[in-house]
Amino acid sequence: MTEDAQILIARMLAHQTLRREDKLVKRALSDELFRAEVDLRLKACGMKFLDNVYADHVTLALTRDSESKVFGTKETWQNNNFGLARDGVALLVVLWALIILPKRERQEAHQLAEEEQNDMFGKEKPMPRAEDTSIGVSYRALLADFGDKLGKKTRMDMNLGQLARLGFIERKSDLLLEGPLLDLMMDTDTLKERIINGALSDIFPSQVPRTPAALATDTAASTLEE
Repeated sequence: MTEDAQILIARMLAHQTLRREDKLVKRALSDELFRAEVDLRLKACGMKFLDNVYADHVTLALTRDSESKVFGTKETWQNNNFGLARDGVALLVVLWALIILPKRERQEAHQLAEEEQNDMFGKEKPMPRAEDTSIGVSYRALLADFGDKLGKKTRMDMNLGQLARLGFIERKSDLLLEGPLLDLMMDTDTLKERIINGALSDIFPSQVPRTPAALATDTAASTLEE
């Protein structure tokens, strides 16, 4: 068991994320003794195992006690620990609202992306994977709805590139898709005040048009406040 825990942690450090279907990841999610050993080893290094049932991947993160000691000297620590500018944080929240919230609704309804919503037997199915329910958003629609608020095309493209490199999103032609970290690293319980009263208050000081994208952003804000 000790060697397997060591290998799992080393692989997660090397690859950043692992899929839930991975043999050792599945063991960490189902074997309490094995998970306890993994958690104990990680805690000794100021880290923790991070997963949620809505995501297809797992990753490692710093414990709350370690975060300020590691990132506290950086100015961007006020909003995030990925080095994102404030408009980058706002863009991340918008993408989370447009991609993750609808995906979670489909997962909770046990509904695949291409299925009809009136499937009366859907609840008898297991929760579908993120890759089967996550649809993504159109880059052109995002630019049209939020370009003026997020630095126009040049600035948005730069931030999208950084989010893609960090693993939050994936770009396929015009589509912006969920990356392995988008549904894992949004620590909404702790960062909600920083996100809403920090980045978003500067980026969206005025009323946002009532487009579907704007409505999704409002949903994200209300979800973060709950």
